[in-house]
Amino acid sequence: MSKKVVIAGGTGFVGQYISEKFLRDGYEGIIISRNDSHVTWQEVDRIIDALEGAELVINLAGKSVNCRYYDRNKKEILESRTKTTEILGRALKACSNPPGLWINSSTATIYRHADDKPMTELAGEIGSGFSVEVAKEWERSFFSSELPNTRQAALRIAIVLGSDGGVMTPYKKLVQFGLGGIQGPGTQMFSWIHIEDFYRIILFINERKELTGVFNCSSPDPISNHELMSTLRAKMNKSIGLPSPGWMLEIGAVFIRTETELILKSRWVIPERLLNEGFTFKYPTINEALDEIL
Repeated sequence: MSKKVVIAGGTGFVGQYISEKFLRDGYEGIIISRNDSHVTWQEVDRIIDALEGAELVINLAGKSVNCRYYDRNKKEILESRTKTTEILGRALKACSNPPGLWINSSTATIYRHADDKPMTELAGEIGSGFSVEVAKEWERSFFSSELPNTRQAALRIAIVLGSDGGVMTPYKKLVQFGLGGIQGPGTQMFSWIHIEDFYRIILFINERKELTGVFNCSSPDPISNHELMSTLRAKMNKSIGLPSPGWMLEIGAVFIRTETELILKSRWVIPERLLNEGFTFKYPTINEALDEIL
């Protein structure tokens, strides 16, 4: 009998990658999503049945934050995270043989704009604003479930880098068209994680049965926006990269229906708990990560 993993929100860039990895590693994979071809969020009995006997469940569900923060979008961003998490919590309570581990997404955006020092799980300072409030409510809805037979780990995920989607697509286009200079001041920190290391972190926590709580899911080598863009230009053999000042980004964000927070907030995050527990990154530096991705 094959091992079973349940992936909620498994249709996006990250979800598709880890679903394929689990299948290659001999797992039976079940996806929960809004798509009728999968188990849907309305099918509570099927969700419980999917969770029964699974080794672990991973929740990645949530509306993309790559949009304008209008009231309707704010409501959908929040509820797509908290309500799906609450559905899983109730379903796990109803299981007679629940998964031994529940990993839930969170976000490194929960920390304040940090350009003075790095944020760790213990010493990090929680920020303020809409995105932070979403992250806080997301984690609250996750840890409010009392599950004596299921370990819980929340991953505060940095920007995920991979070759088949995510932020690398727009970044590569900017560099290709000569617009790969600094964005805003260029001093804001960029915390990131290679998608393969994200998958390996899930396996690591699954294997280490004593691990619970919050983990920063990021590379140990965060870099500045200036270093990110200059490294990208070097890897793509582009000597010219025009800068994008803050005022230009604000105007552009309106036209492409997004928010400048995604680019201008300084996310300086260190995975202290993972490092202390002995996790070894396959792609610890941006040079190694980009060599593989590009």
